[in-house]
Amino acid sequence: MTQQIIVILIFVVALGYLGWRTWKSLDRRNSSGCGKGCGCEVDKVTISPRR
Repeated sequence: MTQQIIVILIFVVALGYLGWRTWKSLDRRNSSGCGKGCGCEVDKVTISPRR
């Protein structure tokens, strides 16, 4: 009985993690920038040429 509860808890945590990762990948607020989902935007970074 205890083993079944542990397995079910691990399964629920894994499903929660997959759901969270899916939500982060589909969230439009963090979709711009470098693609890592960190929230950085290409617009904010100014690249100045070397002289």
